[in-house]
Amino acid sequence: MSLLSILIFLPLLAGLLILIIPASARNSYKYVALAAVCIQVLISAYIYLNFNGDVYSGVDTEAKFQLVERVPWINLNLGAMGKLQIDYFLGIDGLSMPFLVLTSIVMLVALIASWEIKVNLKGYFALFLLLDTAVLGVFSALDFFLFYIFYELMLLPLYFLIGMWGGIRREYAAIKFFLYTLFGSVFMLLVIIGLYFSVTDPVTGNHTFNMLSMMDPKNYVDGSIFSALANAEFFGISARLIGFIVLFIAFAIKVPIVPLHTWLPDAHVEAPTPVSIILAGILLKIGGYGILRACVSIFPDAAVQSAWWLGLIGVISILYGALNALAQKDLKRMIAYSSVSHMGFVLLGIASVTAEGISGAMMQMISHGFLSSMLFFLVGVIYSRVHDRSIPNFRGLALIMPRYTAFIMIAFFASLGLPGFSAFIAEAFSLIGAFNSSSINGLLPRWMAVCGSIGIFLSACYFLWTLQRMFFGETRLMGGDKWKALLTDVNPRELTVLCILTSFALVLGIMPSLAFDKMNASVLELIRLVNLK
Repeated sequence: MSLLSILIFLPLLAGLLILIIPASARNSYKYVALAAVCIQVLISAYIYLNFNGDVYSGVDTEAKFQLVERVPWINLNLGAMGKLQIDYFLGIDGLSMPFLVLTSIVMLVALIASWEIKVNLKGYFALFLLLDTAVLGVFSALDFFLFYIFYELMLLPLYFLIGMWGGIRREYAAIKFFLYTLFGSVFMLLVIIGLYFSVTDPVTGNHTFNMLSMMDPKNYVDGSIFSALANAEFFGISARLIGFIVLFIAFAIKVPIVPLHTWLPDAHVEAPTPVSIILAGILLKIGGYGILRACVSIFPDAAVQSAWWLGLIGVISILYGALNALAQKDLKRMIAYSSVSHMGFVLLGIASVTAEGISGAMMQMISHGFLSSMLFFLVGVIYSRVHDRSIPNFRGLALIMPRYTAFIMIAFFASLGLPGFSAFIAEAFSLIGAFNSSSINGLLPRWMAVCGSIGIFLSACYFLWTLQRMFFGETRLMGGDKWKALLTDVNPRELTVLCILTSFALVLGIMPSLAFDKMNASVLELIRLVNLK
């Protein structure tokens, strides 16, 4: 068993152990989960330190991946149609490895935030660890069928985590999230099946779900649906373009982009704080990762053909999310809409198909993972004390919660792109890529980069206005002296989490090479695939 398999299934084993532990030892559930996640952090740190970020010399595509584990899983003889070949195929490159580290750290933060959960601890921590396994599996799978299994497996624990431990309208939010995601993934399965019958394994000659084989045009069967030479069309549209669009919609729901974003504010508002941290810190990144790993890598010709529209959708998401955040009175909903805006930079960077743009998109996802986790954790600190997060109900919090105010200022300034923090590097590279795209490949007009810059200005507006309204001036609280007594400053547990997240945002802002050096070769390989379209 490889290190990746241990990393993926360790949380699942811990979850099964929690189910076995009797209810009389309910206080041990959180410590079993904490031990599993801490080991997971150590393993991911080891993988990061030993990851070779240089360009690989191997000609074979598989040689560009590390920690590869490939074991035959399902081999079914179909007679004249050959064999149904599905492999347990894992591996990581510069596009996936950073997300393993991000997932491990965010899961640790979410677990520490779960100390506030008091009801049905056995079910909560078992579902939490199942979700952990599914997310790590998505970032590691190189067989599309296995990828799809992990992708769908995320739905089950999230549905129950929101629906059982959420707020007043938790059932509505959970069902809405489930239906949105299921809608995209059902049609994704049709494209996966179409790709299976279009691609053959270069070694066995059988049809395959191998994502690496799907990236090589030489492995497509002549005349198959998705063969570039077949020119198959449906209703006058290229089959490859339709495949790209269907996969893009499935992943865009997760990003989320406008207008497929409406599940996100509802899910965030109703979800408990740890689940909001996971949603913003990890789940949105699965959408961006899926676009890079599946849409752009498998259908590079369709990605180039659709680049202008992807850039436009990214710009709309940036501006629409920022304007909606400016209008919110609920602090959690405001941060949810800011996520829509910030993830728009990811799409803009990807659409540029430049090394700067895609590197910026990757950095934006990593940076947003840490900063959004920090923001939702900070909202949870206030909500756990007074069970209110309406912005107009607070004023002058800096006088009674000075340490909390210091961390919220760091989170706000880092999120709006202050130099020295990771978001500045991410947004700058995304905009540079979008701006340079006009002269490098002619895919995006420069006005898109200008509109993206306006989004940064709007983010400064809603973050600074919220800071001024809630934290400065004379202290006035809706709950009066009762709230003043309850609003104690951050405790040691909360301080530990906030220091961890602040450190990552600051270190990546000062030394972005810690991420860029690991992902650069994979980014260049992705651009090479697009240029060979």
